[in-house]
Amino acid sequence: MPRKPIKTRDKLEYLSILDGKGKVDAALDPNLDAETAIYLYRLMLTARRLDERCINMQRQGRIGTYGPCRGQEAAHCAATICMDPEDWVVHAFREPSSFYHRGWPLETVLKFWGGYEEGCQPPEGVNDLPIAVPIASQLPHAMGIAWGMKLRGDKRAVLCYCGDGGTSEGDFHEAMNFAGVYQLPVIFLIQNNQWAISIPREAQTASETIAQKATAYGFDGLQLDGNDPLAVYVGTREAVDKAKAGGGPTLIEAVTYRLGVHTTADDPTKYRSNEEVKKWEKLDPIPRFLNYLLKKKILNEKSAAKVEEDVLAEVAGAVERFEESRDVDPLDSFDYLFVNTPEEVKQQRDEFAECLKQEGIGAGH
Repeated sequence: MPRKPIKTRDKLEYLSILDGKGKVDAALDPNLDAETAIYLYRLMLTARRLDERCINMQRQGRIGTYGPCRGQEAAHCAATICMDPEDWVVHAFREPSSFYHRGWPLETVLKFWGGYEEGCQPPEGVNDLPIAVPIASQLPHAMGIAWGMKLRGDKRAVLCYCGDGGTSEGDFHEAMNFAGVYQLPVIFLIQNNQWAISIPREAQTASETIAQKATAYGFDGLQLDGNDPLAVYVGTREAVDKAKAGGGPTLIEAVTYRLGVHTTADDPTKYRSNEEVKKWEKLDPIPRFLNYLLKKKILNEKSAAKVEEDVLAEVAGAVERFEESRDVDPLDSFDYLFVNTPEEVKQQRDEFAECLKQEGIGAGH
């Protein structure tokens, strides 16, 4: 028997439209209308300004551990605007402006990081799952939603966010395998920010790209510049259209960089160099996209300043609304666990209530 190469489905491309200085490839420019382009910029800026406030609030003890998205705004903002309201979006934990775009008040995102269960509750009628901190656990959920859509004949799609570290988890491979076998309408968007906490991307996998992992599961992979909002938009838009037309799943690797800490419990200076961070700062997606908008005269200095002013006001208002809503009773932790509260839990509740009384602690603390 002869030796011969095996043919595989191997559609793998790289996409970049906007260079690091905001110069666009005119042939690939999606030419977003002015309203959409400004809205996308505003979403990215909202994520950045909320990030800054959340880090300060965590350091002040006003919220708990926080996972920032600084440097990754283009990857999640440009992707989420490709989804229709009836589509589903399944989040990881670095996508604050995707929640905002989908109809979640910013204060609800703050509630999650503040430790309030209400931060996990999607608004009525919004087809989203809440923040998923356990790595890659959201991928099978996204695949399952897409499977249900296909069984019901719904012409909808699912967008699922994940980080590069998540591709080392079994959940990633299981979700990819099922999605490929059943040709499900799901887009797996991997935000490859180069670091899984302190583990560099090259220690995660021997694959030259993450995008090529799609080949093993029988569907298309796309690597794109994740700091280029136009590339993210075009790549995601094509994948969504393909999914809704019955063309199956797509794995998108958005090559980006986490400019800040993994979470506020992390010190990245222990495992990466300042020179590396400086290199990626030159590719920051926000000034990069702003330069593009200024060159196309979609924004000018005055209108850009107004966007900044509006975003700061919205973030400040969300922080204020969040802090006004924190009037809760510590005893709630006992009252919503059981339908029929066991006697020993009732006794613990009474003891805790007495301790609070003695310390002069009540609701809002």
